Amino acid sequence: PAEVPLLLALGRFHENKAFDVLLKAMVYLPSYWLWLVGGGPQESVLREQVARLGLEERVRFAGWRDEVEPLFAAADVLVCPSRSEPLGNVVLEAWVQQVPVVAAAAKGLRQLIDDGVNGLLAPVGDASALAARITEVTSERSKTLAAAGWESYCASFSQAAVVKRYLDFFKSVAP
Repeated sequence: PAEVPLLLALGRFHENKAFDVLLKAMVYLPSYWLWLVGGGPQESVLREQVARLGLEERVRFAGWRDEVEPLFAAADVLVCPSRSEPLGNVVLEAWVQQVPVVAAAAKGLRQLIDDGVNGLLAPVGDASALAARITEVTSERSKTLAAAGWESYCASFSQAAVVKRYLDFFKSVAP
């Protein structure tokens, strides 16, 4: 429904991605809906968890998608609950689409996200803390987080920034 906040989570349905934690967090978020986008070995387990928690009305499995821009355009918040995440490409995608991010404080995500500035972090595996951080994304804070995420992307991950770092490196090692 148009009047409810929509959470988006994307990735391989694997234990490391901690979508089970996000589903537990949904119990604390009765006015939120969630789109889970992806596929993988944990899909049947996640579907069973949705049924067990009584979330069938508010959680949708959208399958694997190559075209994610429309999903980001519809979403209010990207949630990345990973237990382990070396980088967090979905965070970068959210920043490009200017969607605010709430994530678990896994190592790679902590390196990307400056908590409270370009995203919000919750302790890894803590469903109630993840839910609490999600509720902090009000409409005004959403704009601020999204803008800071975009700035972070441009400064460190855009094509221009990456090419500059490569050129600087080559200059530093050239004889």
